[in-house]
Amino acid sequence: MADSFQDELPPRREPPAFNVPGPVLLLLLAIVAVHAVVSLGDWPLREQVLIWFALFPSRYSPETSQIAHLLPGGFAAAVWTPITYTFLHGGWEHLFVNSIWLLAFGSPLAQRFGARRFFIFYFLCGAAGAALHVFLHPGSDIPVVGASAAISGLMGGAARFVFLSDGPLGALGGRGAMTGPRRRAGIFASLRDRRVLIFVGVWIGLNFLFGATALSGVLGVTSQVAWEAHLGGFLMGLLVFGLFDPLRWSPSGGPGNVGYGEWLGEDPRE
Repeated sequence: MADSFQDELPPRREPPAFNVPGPVLLLLLAIVAVHAVVSLGDWPLREQVLIWFALFPSRYSPETSQIAHLLPGGFAAAVWTPITYTFLHGGWEHLFVNSIWLLAFGSPLAQRFGARRFFIFYFLCGAAGAALHVFLHPGSDIPVVGASAAISGLMGGAARFVFLSDGPLGALGGRGAMTGPRRRAGIFASLRDRRVLIFVGVWIGLNFLFGATALSGVLGVTSQVAWEAHLGGFLMGLLVFGLFDPLRWSPSGGPGNVGYGEWLGEDPRE
């Protein structure tokens, strides 16, 4: 005799083997396509792409630069290059590493934000990284390329929810991961969580070691690492995550809490 209860159940769907969110996949394909076109071109093409679309701090302090007067685009280029530099990379190895981090940290954020918020958040973090680098290196004629600053912002944003009890890393620190409403921690609550502090400290320390010391040369990194841009993007993502997150607070919101009761809406403290 057939089980009527089982007959009423909807068919079980297996999770897709390839479930990268659409915005992340679209962004990744665009970055790879740009690099493929540039790398297959001759040197004059690559040079033109660099001077038109890479980030040159000297654009913003031309009086201290030797080449600023040669850079095309004028004011418009000063506006678009903090975005377009995120699509350029120094080589396939650079692109591969950034692609891995984009998939790892971009996917959970895109699932929370949706496409529009994700893209705004991503490019805002990239621009923040560019701004800090320009501020610390005024008049520099060394171009900056890469998505690392924007991806660092994704890492900063992820720190606001991955350590919650129902987050991907909620089991760290002795608590089992719980199945409850997805939430986010306020910025002050996040910075009181030792796991977040360890994550932030290790991230900043590694960037400093690879970018500001001789360690990068010892490990075979031949290009200069713009660690200041990474730091600017990371801090922006950490601080403004709550402005983009559509998920709302519960009465007991905070790291490690289950979130009982009805939703109250956005926390007025943010």
